[in-house]
Amino acid sequence: MKPQDILILLKELTSKGQNLSCRKLAEALGMSASSVSESLERCRQVQLVDRNKKRVNTIALQEFLIHGLQYVFPAVTGRVVRGVPTYISASPLQDKIANSNESYVWHYAKGNARGQQIEPLYSSVPEAALQDNDLYQLLVIADTLRVGRAREKEIAIEELTKHINRYVQNQ
Repeated sequence: MKPQDILILLKELTSKGQNLSCRKLAEALGMSASSVSESLERCRQVQLVDRNKKRVNTIALQEFLIHGLQYVFPAVTGRVVRGVPTYISASPLQDKIANSNESYVWHYAKGNARGQQIEPLYSSVPEAALQDNDLYQLLVIADTLRVGRAREKEIAIEELTKHINRYVQNQ
């Protein structure tokens, strides 16, 4: 698996059952259609999508995000930069976690916040997140599962479950 596989699966969750083509996914996520196609094939091989590559296996994805994401794609934090808020600095976790004065962002020159950098799963994450609020929230949840402490992860898991339940209802 590659980190962009997670981005593509999360975008599929936000598509509200539309089964986006590789081309549409590529446009929305700032990557090539061939990269999306290769990603979906990898996801099929590990059973995160069905054999037709049209439906996300939500149970397997949720299990992977909760138990494996932090080990396979650990978050790398860096210096203070301008960017897009993530982790406990963004919705849906920002209001649920007592935040210190620390701020966390994905580096993005057009961003409106300053904070400690968290390396995103894929280079196009900040721009893709700003185009789709549901995707943004799922990426924030994913970052929390990658970086967070136990209580933060607990809240992130609750939020992830809500999002996945919405996806299942829209299928």
